[in-house]
Amino acid sequence: MANIQKKTIGLLGGSFDPAHRGHLGISKIALKKFKLKKIYWVITRKNPFKKKTFYSLDERIKHAKKITKYQKEIKTIYIDNIIKSSRIIDVINYLIKKKKINNIIFIIGSDNLIRFHKWKSWKKIVKIVKLVVFSRKGYDKKGMKSIVVKNFKNKIIFIKNKPISFSSTQLRKQKKLKI
Repeated sequence: MANIQKKTIGLLGGSFDPAHRGHLGISKIALKKFKLKKIYWVITRKNPFKKKTFYSLDERIKHAKKITKYQKEIKTIYIDNIIKSSRIIDVINYLIKKKKINNIIFIIGSDNLIRFHKWKSWKKIVKIVKLVVFSRKGYDKKGMKSIVVKNFKNKIIFIKNKPISFSSTQLRKQKKLKI
């Protein structure tokens, strides 16, 4: 009989192009607030809504592992090749069916609420995981007017964190990261 995991895990998905201290900060808050056993940073080959990545997949994985090196509860994974998809619903289904993980929180920034209704199986995602939304500077008001919030506000957990003002886009523009 399979060992059913009783503890909750967190998922933070994306291209992590590149990973940064904002990702790390919200992960630490989520670990503590929800008493998570682990958070998986699920790195995808490519964001379906963007044309290309700035850094290679190997560079992004290496950097994410580097900045989480001292965080044993945060694990960087890449499973697109295993599940033949970069969609979070497929990651969730894989974890539920193959790994028998049933208690999942999916962590996103308020910027993702705006286009969440365009994600593959977005309604199913909200129904089978706890959707946890962290504040992102300049996105909270738009996010609160989103289709997903209008349809599922009672199923979403909003975190009142100090808004994260920097992003992977800023880091790429500044080219400050040396991977």
